[in-house]
Amino acid sequence: MTGTEPTGPLIDTTRPHPARVYDWFLGGKDNYPVDEELGHRIMSIDTGAPRAARSNRWFMQRATRLLARQLGISQFLDIGSGIPTEPNLHQLAQAVTPEARIVYVDNDPIVLAHAAALLRGTPHGKTHYVQADARDPRRIIDQAAHTLDLDRPVALSLIALLHFIADEDGAHDLVSTLLDALAPGSFLVLSALTADFEPENVRRGIAAYTAGGVTLVARSRSEFGAFFTGLDVMAPGIVPLPAWHPELAEDESDIGDGPISLYGAVARKP
Repeated sequence: MTGTEPTGPLIDTTRPHPARVYDWFLGGKDNYPVDEELGHRIMSIDTGAPRAARSNRWFMQRATRLLARQLGISQFLDIGSGIPTEPNLHQLAQAVTPEARIVYVDNDPIVLAHAAALLRGTPHGKTHYVQADARDPRRIIDQAAHTLDLDRPVALSLIALLHFIADEDGAHDLVSTLLDALAPGSFLVLSALTADFEPENVRRGIAAYTAGGVTLVARSRSEFGAFFTGLDVMAPGIVPLPAWHPELAEDESDIGDGPISLYGAVARKP
C-alpha cells in the first residue's frame, strides 16, 4: 500500500539543496549545476566529503538491520530521507518484516519527484511519503499517524539532518516533540557533523555551505549527546560512524583512511 502528499512547489535550481549535494557526493544524477558547484567547492576543502556521505549511508543501513532483525522494530519514520538510493530504508526493513511500515519525510520537491521509488515496497507493508519541513514536527506526526501506529514502537531516523538545523532554530525542540509523540520502546537513530576530529576542514566546509545559503552546524560529542537526554543509548554509544557495529556491514566498499567527521548513535525511549 502506498501514498503521497499532493504535488509540492517547483524545484529551485538557483540555490543548492543539501539532499541534492548529498546525491552528488554519492555519485547520483539527481542534482543540478548549483549543487555540483557547491560539492566541488566543499571537496576543494575536504576531499573526504564523498567518503563521509557513503559512511553515513552505510550507518543508516546497519542501524536499520539491527533494529529490524535483532530488536523487532517494524515501523520507521525517516525524516530528511533524501533522494532514493538502493538499498533504501524500506527495502532493508521489509526484507526482514514484509509488513513493516515506513514513512519518509523531506522538503525538497526533487525527492517528491522520486516518491514512486520510495514507495515501491512489499504488498504486505506500507510506505508513505510526506512533503514537509523538518522544522514542523507536529505536522509530520499528524501525517505519519495515518500510516504508523504511534501506540507501538517506532524508529525515528534523523540521518545527517540536524547539522542543517541550529540550536536557536529549534533543533532540540524538534527532536523532543517527535519523541514525545512516540510510544515507549521507540528508538532514535541519529548522525550529525562534528568538528572534533578535523576542526579546520570542518570550519572551512561550514563556510562553503554558508556561502551557498545553507545552514550547517558542527556539534561536539557532548552537544551531540544532549539530543539523547532521557534515552538509553545502545552500545557502543556515541562513536564515529565507522565504529558503530561494523560487524553488521554488507556490501560496504573500502572508504580508505582518515577520519569521518560524523558521530552516530542509536538510543531507546524507556
